[in-house]
Amino acid sequence: MSGHSLAKKSLFVGSFIHSKSLDSLEILHDTVIGVDEKGVIISVEKGLSLEKAKETLFPRLGWEASDVTVRVAQSGQFFFPGFIDTHIHASQYPNAGIFGKTTLLDWLNKYTFPMESSLASLPKAKTVYTRCIERTLSHGTTTAAYYATISVPSTNLLADLCLSHGQRAFIGRCCMDTLSPDFYRDESPESSIADTKATIEYIKKIDPDNNLVTAIITPRFAPSCTSELMHGLGALQKETNLPVQTHISENKNEIELVKKLFPDSKHYTDVYNSHGLLCSKTILAHGVHLSEDEVDMIIDRKAKISHCPASNSAITSGTAKIRWLLQKGVEVGLGTDMSGGYSPSILEAIRQAALVSRHVAMSGDDEAKLSIEEVLFLGTKGGAQVVGLADKIGSFEVGKEWDAQLIGLGSVDETEVGGVKDEGGVDIFGWETWDDRVAKWVYNGDDRNTLAVWVKGRLVHERKV
Repeated sequence: MSGHSLAKKSLFVGSFIHSKSLDSLEILHDTVIGVDEKGVIISVEKGLSLEKAKETLFPRLGWEASDVTVRVAQSGQFFFPGFIDTHIHASQYPNAGIFGKTTLLDWLNKYTFPMESSLASLPKAKTVYTRCIERTLSHGTTTAAYYATISVPSTNLLADLCLSHGQRAFIGRCCMDTLSPDFYRDESPESSIADTKATIEYIKKIDPDNNLVTAIITPRFAPSCTSELMHGLGALQKETNLPVQTHISENKNEIELVKKLFPDSKHYTDVYNSHGLLCSKTILAHGVHLSEDEVDMIIDRKAKISHCPASNSAITSGTAKIRWLLQKGVEVGLGTDMSGGYSPSILEAIRQAALVSRHVAMSGDDEAKLSIEEVLFLGTKGGAQVVGLADKIGSFEVGKEWDAQLIGLGSVDETEVGGVKDEGGVDIFGWETWDDRVAKWVYNGDDRNTLAVWVKGRLVHERKV
């Protein structure tokens, strides 16, 4: 599938659910959405059947029925915006679920650096990246902010594969020239910047308008970058106006290390700020232990936070205070942080965000609890804000692009006998309200409920039955 091929005109019919705001979902029934050949939503019509749409909407849009692909959500199914993973390491996919009893710094050395360095082998990288993309698409992830490796050919391959599979992606070549194994580090600040420029130019060549794939400047995290390298990357950001992604305040030992390495900086956030890497296009992963002053600086610079709850629990990093960040005015999305996070699923990150917020509440702040509506916002509209695409994706509105998934939930038929069908872990008995159905999907759903996925109007995944 070419990343530049056009979709057909499409009509989607049935029930649609999306976030209107942080704390409210809109549930639309008997609705049709028209999507043009460029994958842009051009019509949202409520209270309209397929037959009525053909009679009234098609003439108004100048459409011929023979030119339109129609997809109808069956009873109990609904369309939902595609998930946005604001922090994921494609190069770590084979290690998903493997972390033992490690914490961040020893986890990097024991599991992560050896795996990433091995992907300098392009056949191995192709196998890993292909499955990572296929797997995340199958979980409804239509946009991903990927970390690759230090290898330019391997990073460029990830960009090629995202484009060919039709997944919207930000592709980052990891920059790291210190405090990394000899077998896996950039030779110098100059070589790191040159290699980053090489990937930027390659992505510009294969997707000149960034229709799907965009380069993202990626200093791995402050401890693995010299000051010279970070200054160079900060200058590169100003020159290119590209987004930036890195890690911050994930683990207490990491924070202490940053203090020792950068004694002239006020705090971890100031390290990035003083090197020109903190701006409105910066995605900061984790932010578990941020101070008030750091959050104020993040707000002032309009940087964003990627909350990675599954990872923060798995490698014992801590519980991020998301309610506090939201109330302060920080824009927050969700990340799987695979393979610190054990799952490639943003739906898993959504439920873990709800559960982690309850752990914060159990420490004495009952207001910290996040609702179903709020965590779904973080996985869609919030993520769109974080990756700088709030005007393009995240909800079903005229002028936005059709990045969506069709969700099907298992129904319980009292006349059926003979065991459980493979329809996922959600059982709908028929008496549930739609709010209850959504809650059951959030807490019990998985990729078996993701029946089909579209990016920019093109079908990129369909569940095999």
